[in-house]
Amino acid sequence: MPVNVRDVMGRVAITVRENASFADIVDAMKRYAVGAVTVIDADRRPVGIVSEEDLLQKEIEPVRHGAQIFESRRRRQQHQKAAGVTAAQLMTAPAITVTPGTPVRDAARLMRDKRIKQLPVIDPVTGRVSGTLHQQDVLRVFTRPAAELEADVNALLPAPSAFWVEIDSGVVTVRGTVEWSSQVIDLVEAIRQVEGVVDVVPVLADDKEDLLIVPPQL
Repeated sequence: MPVNVRDVMGRVAITVRENASFADIVDAMKRYAVGAVTVIDADRRPVGIVSEEDLLQKEIEPVRHGAQIFESRRRRQQHQKAAGVTAAQLMTAPAITVTPGTPVRDAARLMRDKRIKQLPVIDPVTGRVSGTLHQQDVLRVFTRPAAELEADVNALLPAPSAFWVEIDSGVVTVRGTVEWSSQVIDLVEAIRQVEGVVDVVPVLADDKEDLLIVPPQL
């Protein structure tokens, strides 16, 4: 059974308004022990994120007045953040969000691709913030009970009674016989996609060979 964001998300979102001061943002991060806060508009819809990295620009980037002709867009944004004093000036926008129905696997891929540690969770109807998904929340899928994993794995087997499944710390060992050799590859890949599976150890035999074997060229 796929695990969605709603199954692991935090129900609390640490937010600040667009006019929140630098000091207010630092205080919120310190008070709630978070590395980023969501910036919301008057309707509680996320418009950006201020992270610790955004705030550090104040310390590491010199404040410059006036545009530099040969500056890249990224460098210009860094200098603007270094000069910023409100959430609207400091934030990275737009906010990258997910909904409670987003598969955790997709959310994890989004975090990896965008190099971010948390995602605001929004109500799909109102667009308002309803929670937060942290990296540690995503990792909770790897603590799913073995019985749940076994049920999901058995659902993928062509004849569950003909196989033997063992799960240890998220590693699935599956023994049995399939009709075609190609089924071994397909079955292992399907099991790997089960939320919470760390690895698959196939101990599978096949009755018929249907994989093309290319002979070595002389």
